[in-house]
Amino acid sequence: MHIKLSHIPLRRGALALQMALAGLALGGAAHAQQAPASPARDGQTLGLVTVTAGATGPSEGSGSYTTSGSTSATGLNLSIRDTPQSVTVITRERLDDQALQTVFDVANSATGVSAKEIDSVRSYFYSRGFQIDKIQLDGIPMPGANEGEAKADTVIYDRVEIVRGATGLMSGTGNPSASINLIRKHADSKVFAGSASLGLGSWDRRNGVVDLSSPLNKEGTIRGRVVISAEDKDNFIRLENTKKTLAYGVIDADLTPDTRLSVGFSEQRDRHRGNQWAGLPIFYSDGSRTDWDRSTTTAANWNFWNTKQRTAFATLEHRLANQWKLQLMANHRSNTGDQRLNWMDGMVDRNTGLGLEPWIIGYGVSDKQSDFGFTASGPFELLGRKHELAVGLLHGTHKTLWLSSDASVLPPIGDFRAWTGAYPEPKWAPYQTGSFTRDTQTSAYAMARLQATDALKFIVGSRFTNWERKGDQALWTANAFKIRHNGEITPYVGALYDLTPHTSLYASYTSIFDPQNYRDKSGAYVDPLKGKALEAGVKGELFDGKLNTSFALFQIKQDNFAIPDGNEVIPNTREQAYKTTSGTKTKGYEFELSGELAPGWSASLGWSQFDSEDANGKDINTAHPHKMLKAYTKYRLPGAWSKLAIGGGVNWEGRSYAEFIDPRNGKPLQVGQDSYAVASLMANYQFSPQLSLQVNVNNLFDKKYYANQIDTFKNITFGAPRNVLATLKYKF
Repeated sequence: MHIKLSHIPLRRGALALQMALAGLALGGAAHAQQAPASPARDGQTLGLVTVTAGATGPSEGSGSYTTSGSTSATGLNLSIRDTPQSVTVITRERLDDQALQTVFDVANSATGVSAKEIDSVRSYFYSRGFQIDKIQLDGIPMPGANEGEAKADTVIYDRVEIVRGATGLMSGTGNPSASINLIRKHADSKVFAGSASLGLGSWDRRNGVVDLSSPLNKEGTIRGRVVISAEDKDNFIRLENTKKTLAYGVIDADLTPDTRLSVGFSEQRDRHRGNQWAGLPIFYSDGSRTDWDRSTTTAANWNFWNTKQRTAFATLEHRLANQWKLQLMANHRSNTGDQRLNWMDGMVDRNTGLGLEPWIIGYGVSDKQSDFGFTASGPFELLGRKHELAVGLLHGTHKTLWLSSDASVLPPIGDFRAWTGAYPEPKWAPYQTGSFTRDTQTSAYAMARLQATDALKFIVGSRFTNWERKGDQALWTANAFKIRHNGEITPYVGALYDLTPHTSLYASYTSIFDPQNYRDKSGAYVDPLKGKALEAGVKGELFDGKLNTSFALFQIKQDNFAIPDGNEVIPNTREQAYKTTSGTKTKGYEFELSGELAPGWSASLGWSQFDSEDANGKDINTAHPHKMLKAYTKYRLPGAWSKLAIGGGVNWEGRSYAEFIDPRNGKPLQVGQDSYAVASLMANYQFSPQLSLQVNVNNLFDKKYYANQIDTFKNITFGAPRNVLATLKYKF
């Protein structure tokens, strides 16, 4: 059916939505000229509209803690049971139940992922002891510049798919940690629908969300969706305030029964005031350990950090008569940041409060990425059996410009015990270019699922990658440089054997190639990480697919693994310098259960454990917890109490530590975080099918713990104390 724009109705419910979409489209068009678009999502059932982009439908509205499948690991439409790697899916239901409102919140709740905060803006994620250096948006890797990407709002996503282990097959480059794939919401409704919510919480937290969907023509072949959110909150750390706004719009159009076009645009702005940069000193000047109150800050009252994230995307998808699917995709992302910050360096005298010196800097960053791709996937027959094949071509560019502004000399900090943030703002020098890098990646991949027997399947494939990085001479880069790696091959081999109709054994192998962002004491980037990753395990799919279980063993061998280079720093910065070591080995295991245990009872339970050694048998990666438990459950009461659902969970981490030089005697000293647990509770009362009230309590027992990876800047950042969020939601 051809689309007739004259059929677009202006009924009451949809009029406001159409006007909002028009405004977003105009805003998105201006940015899309640089390269609109993003990859297609998985197949979805849209009420009366059936989207055949894959076997996996949207998790929104399913009420489930699991999904039927994922394409994030291999590009093939595979059930979680048939994917020969560890896969976690955080569904929309779980995002809402736990009030996981940022990407950081999601990572912190995911099996096998350690989420650490440097400060209120910057975060690092780790899995199996290695940094997750790319977050994906509908399958497109986003290296990022640590300008608020981890604090991106999850309200515009249907689900988050996390694949643990090496993921270079789908990202072109990748280390053996994990990939975090954010799957966008789409305009799936053929009737006007939506929701609005208001939240109030600790530290004067106030937020609101409006999510509206509507057909934009009489036939419902054109549909639109708008999501708008805003938040204003203080923090448990003195002086801090954050204001956040987000706007997202998407139009999905069925050009023919077999062809679908999706275009969209989003913008998130975060405005931080009085925010702390990095953390607090670990030692007093006498060498003893500090024990700060969690509200302590090194920020001045003029500190600020503003970030803006924009994306524009388009996907054109066509189904052939032979069940093959073709996709063209484009995506453009632009992140900018501007910051003026006061930090403090040194050690405090316990008796006088003296000893800290101001470390004041201004930064600006512009981070832009454009990606274009073509994929094709579908079935084929060979030797009397049906198999599947997926191929793809991708090209992407990524440019990052860092600017630096020095500050005029300021007076000493004085007695830190009396610090209030009332400190004179300096005169700022003009910006200088700190660094400018341009990454280019072109790759092609092919992946096949081969049905050898009724019970035995093989998944084989490979990716061919050309990668290049250019850097200009600048303040942080002594000389211009070019790094090129052409013809890098990333093979992937997996096998699955069905023990029963509900249980499968699996094994997989892939290689590792990952150009690193770590720099050595001369300021040069260290060599790419290389190695191989092995994984084997068993998976179960129970209760008609409502419950997924998995157990995995893994081993990783690597060369050019980056480790901190003692007390060395990168020239003209105070950032840790790194060196590489070869022959490192990591091994461990993971267990996960997610889905419905019984009618009305949903749960997610995950345990992960690993050990890492260098070639000499010395422990490495000790700054990350080697043991973690992530658990959450929800139960809707039966009978007369059926309007009430209660839930709760716990995150437990084992000991982690970094090695320092003891200021008292010059000997090595381990400084770290002992094992700890953080618990949460939730209660949701459904007043009517439309109206509900939910209360979430985080850090129920008010545990005091370090929230950062201590070796990053050799200081400490605390996790949030006990806090509460109440959300009133109405569905149209």
